[in-house]
Amino acid sequence: MNTNLKKLLLQMADDELILGHRNSEWTGLGPMMEEDIAFSSMAQDKLGHALGLFELLHKDFEEMDADTLAFRRAENELTCCHLVELPIREYDFSLVRHFMFDHAEYLRYDALSLSSFTPLATLARKYRSEIKYHIMHANTWMKHLTFANEESKTRIQSAIDEIYPMALGIFEANYDENTLQEENIFIGEKALKVIWENNIKELFSKWNLTLPFGNNQAFFGGRKGLHTEYLQPLLLEMSEVLRYDESAEDW
Repeated sequence: MNTNLKKLLLQMADDELILGHRNSEWTGLGPMMEEDIAFSSMAQDKLGHALGLFELLHKDFEEMDADTLAFRRAENELTCCHLVELPIREYDFSLVRHFMFDHAEYLRYDALSLSSFTPLATLARKYRSEIKYHIMHANTWMKHLTFANEESKTRIQSAIDEIYPMALGIFEANYDENTLQEENIFIGEKALKVIWENNIKELFSKWNLTLPFGNNQAFFGGRKGLHTEYLQPLLLEMSEVLRYDESAEDW
């Protein structure tokens, strides 16, 4: 059993699971009906991605079944990054989080589509094609709000300044990157971060936006089971039906 690959799959699945639930909170609350539908659709995709990864862990790594992995683990057993745990807040916050996370995920699945671990490469190619539309959505709204007026641009830039250090936590590795690189399974978080940052900077230069300068302290700890105050209440909400009815199916 490849322990490092197992850890990578688990942190990916946990990110997708938690952000999927956070994105679903925009249902009925979006600034327009189109965004209600868009965030609901993206939330559904992310939960589907989490399910696929959990099922891969169960089948190929003899892990617990998907329901147990998603809804029965303790808070400190989850390995999601801090960025995905935060409540939706204002739309500009959720949009910038969506932009930064999905750009990272698209590049992650793009790299994994060439993985020597065939079951993961197959999933990655499928998920990459779905996340392509998430990227198109994020880019469209980031560009639109940046050029709409001075207030909307200021709010987007402020959200970028706040979220960027949190987004760096996406690239916290809870596994030995060198081992997965040597086995041609994955390029690793450090290499992924460089590609992600270059892509974002290129887009921001076109939109007159900037990444914050200076010493940006990354929000690390999530991969090691250290989480924000917001995760435990969300886990209780997610598992409420299952706790009332042990026979319920959550997917």
